[in-house]
Amino acid sequence: MAEIIVPELGESISEGTITKWFVKEGDSVNQGDVLLELETDKVNIEISADNSGVVSRIAKQDGEVVLVGEAIGSIGEAAGGAAAPAAPAAEPAPVAAPAAVAEPAPVAAPAAVAAPAAAQAAPVASSAIESAATINASPAARKRAREQGIDLSAQGQAPAAAPAPAVATPVKSAPLTQSEPANAGKDVKPTERKRMSRRRVTIANRLVEAQRTAAMLTTFNEVDMTAILDLRKRRKQAFFEKNDVNLGFMSFFTKAVVGALKAFPLLNAEIDGEDIVTKKFYDIGIAVSAKEGLVVPVVRDADRLSFAEIEKNIVELAGKARSNTLAISDLQGGSFTITNGGVFGSLLSTPILNAPQVGILGMHKIQIRPVAIDDVRMENRPMMYLALSYDHRIVDGSEAVRFLVTVKALLEDPEALLLEG
Repeated sequence: MAEIIVPELGESISEGTITKWFVKEGDSVNQGDVLLELETDKVNIEISADNSGVVSRIAKQDGEVVLVGEAIGSIGEAAGGAAAPAAPAAEPAPVAAPAAVAEPAPVAAPAAVAAPAAAQAAPVASSAIESAATINASPAARKRAREQGIDLSAQGQAPAAAPAPAVATPVKSAPLTQSEPANAGKDVKPTERKRMSRRRVTIANRLVEAQRTAAMLTTFNEVDMTAILDLRKRRKQAFFEKNDVNLGFMSFFTKAVVGALKAFPLLNAEIDGEDIVTKKFYDIGIAVSAKEGLVVPVVRDADRLSFAEIEKNIVELAGKARSNTLAISDLQGGSFTITNGGVFGSLLSTPILNAPQVGILGMHKIQIRPVAIDDVRMENRPMMYLALSYDHRIVDGSEAVRFLVTVKALLEDPEALLLEG
């Protein structure tokens, strides 16, 4: 007998919620077969069988919270050991058959009992009818006496009083039955109650915690996307043919952020107690909207990657996020985050920090707007608002503003990104 144990789920994850069992008790499984899916704060994880056999016990059901290291079921011996007890288990059925022959059900049914009882009491009923004529009894009482074979001359008026509780029960229930439609007719608006997923609860708690603990502030700027759009238009076909991936916006923004982080390293730091931990690496988190909620997979060592490598990383991570196949390692250790609300049409927003990081850049919708080129000329340009939220505890306002201005300058001069890369 081997227990099914909740494995280590990753750094800082101590529990999860069973999303779905793919097996049931009595199923045969082979080593490596997926037994269940477990939802954690960050990703969903499939738990596989460590050995072959038969699922003999499932201790925790769908929707229950389980802890790392907890036994949630067990796998017994394979078919050879499990088949032996199966035969005796089938034998009790014939043993139960005599009980069925005895037909206890008709004994319990009032209708079945009443008919023989009435037949057997027919002689008594006849004498009861004659006696009832001379007794001062109501017509209802005499009718019950005939039906139940009761001698009114011996019992007096008792039979009339005895059945009273049976009559009272429907009288009491009738108003309740009538009141239900009345309540249903009231102006009650339809609602739907659904428990939040573990990931949604975690997202909610972390966002509230980030706003509660950090001195969060947001600064804004705008970037002229003309140069990037022109470069993509001229190079996208050749870029795709060479690298088998599209040249998107995220590689430009990732490179611009890395260049600005090198110039302003406190945006690439975090607070640990009373210490400032400045990171000498550039692992950039890219926020992705998935079905179960927002996740932030990380592009590792973005400063060392080419544009094509960044794009491939982002495509792969976004695909895994949407198919719910991200690993814990894909989400850990980011140093700065980029989020793009523009893909949903957002024109301007204030992103919330992805703690313990102290900086997050918000991209927005590219919109054609009239821009003053000089004192005389106006042109329509593809403009995007940028938002930088930062932790004012260690990042001063002037540093945050200059960081964002640096990002803007690098994006408006894509050739500078080649130098930075």
